[in-house]
Amino acid sequence: MTRPRVLLADDHRLLREAFARLLEAECELVGAVADGRALLEVAPQLRPDVVVLDIAMPLLNGLDAARQLKRDLPDVKVIFLTVSEDPEIVAEAFRVGASGYLLKDSSATELLLAIREVRRGRSYVTPLVAQGLVDTLLHPSQPTPGSVVLSPRQREVLQLLAEGHTMKEIARLLKITPRTVAFHKYSMMEQLGITSNAELIKFAVKTLEMDPIPALFRDPGSGP
Repeated sequence: MTRPRVLLADDHRLLREAFARLLEAECELVGAVADGRALLEVAPQLRPDVVVLDIAMPLLNGLDAARQLKRDLPDVKVIFLTVSEDPEIVAEAFRVGASGYLLKDSSATELLLAIREVRRGRSYVTPLVAQGLVDTLLHPSQPTPGSVVLSPRQREVLQLLAEGHTMKEIARLLKITPRTVAFHKYSMMEQLGITSNAELIKFAVKTLEMDPIPALFRDPGSGP
């Protein structure tokens, strides 16, 4: 089997450099980016075999980035390397198309093992979270009645608002008009029963800190 072409996505420079040194013995590192949106921009040109990415990244979190990546490059293998041990997050990672899931507490050799496994068409889950994932799949949590479901585009706008971007900056990043950003923002406020910008930002920061894609955000559709 040829050396796999690997693309890294993590917002911590030191970690990207450490992962690069670890992978160079068995892999061809084709690139390293610091946010989910940059990942989507470079992946079609770099054509990696495997993408190793974090969940908590700026501009676009890893779960939404992976969902879009698998839509555009269905053959690419996705491995999450993150700090989240939440079995609901692990399950969501596989729902969006992941082939592997490791923790940053995993051993260095485990990442190479995971890459070899997914290249063979198998899935890999670190033993550190495997039991919790099995329990979640066997006993899934019930959705809360009346939960608000935000679209993928609304989630993107919400994350960027939480990071402090203006509506004009969000429009530029998402390649949509400021008017469309405003539409999504005020639609979310109406859906969530929020009446001020401060409340929306507080909700966004709290939600994104707790869970990059909480259950109330999950929606298979797509926004404009």
